[in-house]
Parts: sequence; structure tokens; C-alpha cells
Amino acid sequence: MAEQLDQQLFLFLNSANSPFWDKVMNFMSLVAVWAPLYLAILIYLGIKYKRRFWIIVLFIIIAVVLSDQTSVFIKNAVARPRPCHESSLQGLVHIVNGICGGMYGFVSSHAANSFNVAFLSLMFIKKRWFTVCIIIWAAIVSYSRIYLGVHYPGDVLCGALLGAFIGWGVYKFFEATDKWIYPPAPLKEGS
Repeated sequence: MAEQLDQQLFLFLNSANSPFWDKVMNFMSLVAVWAPLYLAILIYLGIKYKRRFWIIVLFIIIAVVLSDQTSVFIKNAVARPRPCHESSLQGLVHIVNGICGGMYGFVSSHAANSFNVAFLSLMFIKKRWFTVCIIIWAAIVSYSRIYLGVHYPGDVLCGALLGAFIGWGVYKFFEATDKWIYPPAPLKEGS
């Protein structure tokens, strides 16, 4: 039942396409497009956190590896075909540039990784404008996977939840470690 609903929602969302949006969604899905955003976040974190920056980078690497590799592990364990590989949907799926990706799609690594970066970075940056922008960015990247015909909405939703949870968890681990490495300075007597 849930799988049929996921397929129907996918077909509805995937069928709303045009040549203009094909280009936009293909662009948003390219990992190389994310590099300037990642670089800007790293520069901001370097300026804000100064000497703690390299420890933060270590935790970012841990989060990225966890998110990416966990999503790949789940894909291979669940073995749910992508919509573009699903034989019952042949001829119904709008695929952009003939690119379908690997055989399995649950969970979306793009969604997991973009929401991982979003949640981890918004917990470090803590600015309302940034939080809104980075969540919108992660949502567009995630939606692009449905538009391009390579993921069901359930793949994207579960990938986003996985990435957000890993980003949050790694940040909490950073907080605990940060207090151990850089304990708060004791208050001076008479202060």
C-alpha cells in the first residue's frame, strides 16, 4: 500500500516537467554545484571558530562519510529499484539526459548528504537567515532527484531524515568533545 502510494506520488511529481526545469533540476543535482556553497560554509566556520576550526573540519568529515556510506549501505541492503529501473513504470518516468544512476534508490544519498550538511552547518552557524536558506537548498536538491526520475519521494524523505539525524548526532558529539578539549575557563574569584 505505502509502496503504491509512493509510486503514484512519484509519477505525479515527476510528470510536472519542462525543458527549462530539466536544466535547473539537473544543475541542482550536480555535486560540483555544491562546492562553492561548501567552501563558503568552511570559510565562515574558519573565521568564526578560529583555532577550533580544524576540529570542526574533522567532525564534518566524519558526518559526510557516515551519511554517504550509510545511505549506500541501506541502498544495497534494501535493494529497492530506482523508478527509472522499475519495469512496471517503463515509459512513464521522465528521465533527464538519459541518466538513471545505479540500480537501487532507497535511500537517496543526495538527500542524505544535503540534509546532513544543512543540519550540521546550521547548528554551527545559528543564524535564522542561514537556517532558512540551507533547508530550502537541501529540499531543492532532494526534490531534484524525484524530478530527474531517479528516486521515489519515500527515498528522498528517508534520505533527508537520515542525513539530518546524522548531522545533528555528529554535532552533539562535537559539543561533548569540544567541552573536553576546550573546557570553559573557571570564573575568577571576586568576579
